[in-house]
Amino acid sequence: MTGTVAERAAADPVIEFRGIGLTYPGPPPVAALRPCDLTVERGEFVAVVGPSGSGKSTFLNIAGLLDTPTSGMYLLDGVDTGTLRDADRTALRGLRIGFVFQTFHLLPQRSTLENVKLALVYSGFPRRERTARAREALEQVGLGHRIEALPTRLSGGERQRVAIARALVTQPSLLLCDEPTGNLDTANADSVLALLEELHADGMTVLVITHDPLVAARARRTVTIRDGVLSVSDTEMSEVAR
Repeated sequence: MTGTVAERAAADPVIEFRGIGLTYPGPPPVAALRPCDLTVERGEFVAVVGPSGSGKSTFLNIAGLLDTPTSGMYLLDGVDTGTLRDADRTALRGLRIGFVFQTFHLLPQRSTLENVKLALVYSGFPRRERTARAREALEQVGLGHRIEALPTRLSGGERQRVAIARALVTQPSLLLCDEPTGNLDTANADSVLALLEELHADGMTVLVITHDPLVAARARRTVTIRDGVLSVSDTEMSEVAR
């Protein structure tokens, strides 16, 4: 095999599910996600949709290396995650996946810069790199002028941008977003979605779990989950969604 490790990783899909499923033991056993195949290529913007209880959370937890599937193979950047020890899975998750949640999970007594730097502490980055990386991530989301502000002094949209900066600071392969606009008003939600589109345009792989069809319409491809069954359809963003 030729090429560097980085070059080989760049050639692999970011997410590859091969017969991935998760069944909780009973009695009776519950199939939260039935065996499925899914490939998310580098640079895609994919929405995962479905009603409450459909299996979206299970999908998120598997894709985010938070839960271990009971069947199939999950490759993240070409790495077979099923062969990894717990410590290696944790390290892979910290470096390759940036999480954005509906609730911002910011420390209110810490500045925006400090909140973003915390992700680097837990990912093992050297102290001398943390401030520069955090500043760069905040600039990337348009908050370079708010690095000393406390979260309590920010709007909801700004707080979510800080959370996105924290997810981006390790330069992950995948931005995994769980209802990222669920706590925002219409204007702030639109601003956050526009930012996700900008990140996607710059090459970031974005996967959004949502129940909101307006959020899903901003993606380029839709994955639907119903009763634990996953189906995939290609969607082009409409002019209305733009």
